Amino acid sequence: MSTITLPDLVSGCADDSFDTGIRIDSELEPIGGRGASVKPAVYEGGAYQQDKRWADPADEEPTEVIVVDNVPSQANRLEEAIRHHRAELGAPELILDLSGIPQLPVHLPRSISSWHFPHRVADAYLRDSQIDGEDFEKTELGRSLLDATPWSAAPLIAWFPGAALYGFWQSHLGSKRAQTKHARAWVSEIVGWRPAKSDTKVKGLKGDPLNLNTDEVVTSNAADRFGWDIGKVKLEGAKTDKLSEMGHGQVPFMRDDDAAAAAVSFGRITQRATVSFAQLRRLGLGSGYSSAADAAARALLVALGLHAHVLAFGRGFALRSGADLRAVDTTVTWLGAEGDEQRSLGGASETAELLRAARERAALSGVPLDAWGSEPVRLTPKESLCRAIAATWPEFDE
Repeated sequence: MSTITLPDLVSGCADDSFDTGIRIDSELEPIGGRGASVKPAVYEGGAYQQDKRWADPADEEPTEVIVVDNVPSQANRLEEAIRHHRAELGAPELILDLSGIPQLPVHLPRSISSWHFPHRVADAYLRDSQIDGEDFEKTELGRSLLDATPWSAAPLIAWFPGAALYGFWQSHLGSKRAQTKHARAWVSEIVGWRPAKSDTKVKGLKGDPLNLNTDEVVTSNAADRFGWDIGKVKLEGAKTDKLSEMGHGQVPFMRDDDAAAAAVSFGRITQRATVSFAQLRRLGLGSGYSSAADAAARALLVALGLHAHVLAFGRGFALRSGADLRAVDTTVTWLGAEGDEQRSLGGASETAELLRAARERAALSGVPLDAWGSEPVRLTPKESLCRAIAATWPEFDE
């Protein structure tokens, strides 16, 4: 079985290629072994994302499934893998520096990486930032990124390759401004098949060593509970409260509407990741660039995606509490013009070398790689964003 090479990627991503893409299928196993319970993602109302899928087109009925980790969540995990290894990969990064806002609680970051921007290049944190005191949209870099499109994507390759690979929608600039959309080329999802039961709730009792009386009325400020007192007293910003809401007393979770959704035992858990050459062929650097440069840029994105996949999921990984998984079998399929072919990715060292070679090829082909191999660009929040942060996280008197 041959390993995917850079010439494969460049050829597959070329304008005249009829290759479709790459598919990666993995059989996953919980850390507790096959059939052990796994906690899927929970959405509003405490619900899982349930569905029916065809395990085999020849089946008479579709199979009940629960989506353990959906497409947007998987993309975020891949982006985090790139961010975590950014220095060794030489990947571009912008960092929003929040160190000038001292009242942020300790659980919040003091900086936000562009690999963590929820909307990537179309994110409000980027719009509401400055570079060296100048509003981002007024800088040369800002204008180039905010004006980037799939057909003039050179700034994305240079500064925001994640947006080119995982997609974006420029929807926060205003209704009369750019509304650029670019669909994701990389799609990944983890699905649990044949759930044994999907409506079980976790019930129990939160204990208290002193068994304090939860019927006692207290007065507290819900935003700052270091200052509170028994009974109805005058405290700044305070309201009537309960000891149980303060974290004291024994609190039962016995009713279905109180209890959280339980982990689920599945007959099978799979992950499927695909990268679409067809979607990437819609991406071009813009006027003045050759078709060879376009193909090299697309190949760079695929190599970045493959390496991110191996970094994020090529070993045991934790999605959330109660969802630790590992791949026990993986099949890589090259979806070629002349038919499908089983291929290999190798390990992290092989995909890292593939990415290195793709970056070198891109540079030689004239692909702009302005921020690759450079120190991150530091951004600072505009005054309006600083005020919004301060309103959300006010400074308390010690």
